[in-house]
Amino acid sequence: MQKSTFREYFESIVIAAILALFIRTFVFQAFKIPTGSMEPNLLVGDHIVVNKFLYGAGGESSWVLPVRPIERGDIVVFRAPEEPDEDFIKRVVAVGGDKIEIIDGVVIVNDEIVDEPYAHYSRGYGSRRDYGPFLVPEGHYFCMGDNRDNSRDSRYWGTVPAHMIKGRAVMVYWSYDVPGYIPYGASARDQLVEFARSLPSYVTETRWARTFTMIR
Repeated sequence: MQKSTFREYFESIVIAAILALFIRTFVFQAFKIPTGSMEPNLLVGDHIVVNKFLYGAGGESSWVLPVRPIERGDIVVFRAPEEPDEDFIKRVVAVGGDKIEIIDGVVIVNDEIVDEPYAHYSRGYGSRRDYGPFLVPEGHYFCMGDNRDNSRDSRYWGTVPAHMIKGRAVMVYWSYDVPGYIPYGASARDQLVEFARSLPSYVTETRWARTFTMIR
C-alpha cells in the first residue's frame, strides 16, 4: 500500500530529528564563548564548533573509541567541576602523570619550560602566577585559560576528570561583537521589537575575519 504524503513527511522529519540529535550528542556541538578567559585567541561572542567524536564522544566510558587521546595544547570544552550544569572552555596544559609547576607565570611540565605563544598576561601582577609543584592524577587534566590573569581554572578548582570533557574546539563558525540584550521578563512583542531593532547589527557587528577560522 502506498504511503500517504503526510506519513512520508512525518517519517522524514523524525529521521532528520534523530540524525540531528545523534550528531549533536556524539559528533559535533555548537558552543558560544561566554567570557574573556581565552582572550585574545577566543573572544566573547565567538561561536565555535566542538568535535565530540575525536575523544570518543563522551569521555573514557564511551562506547565510541577515541580517534586520539587528549593532548597538551588542546582547547577543550568540559563540564565545570564546581558547576556540572555549566560548560567551560580551557586549554589542556598537563595530562595524567605530569608534574606541573608555575613560577612567576612560567609553566614548567616535567621539569621543562613549556613554550606558550598563546598565553597572555596583564600588566602588573596577577593572581596564581605561582603554583605547585603538583602531580596530575591519571585520567585527569590540568586546564588553564589563555588569558592567565583573568581565568578561573585548574589553579583554583583542580583537575578535570576525563569523563567530564565533551570535546575539542576546532573552528569559529561565526563571531558577533555585540550580544543582543532582551530584558528579563520581556513580552513576546518587546522581544520581537528588540530582535528587529538589532537585526542590522548582525551584519555590521559580525567579525567577518574570524568566520570559519580554525582554532589553534
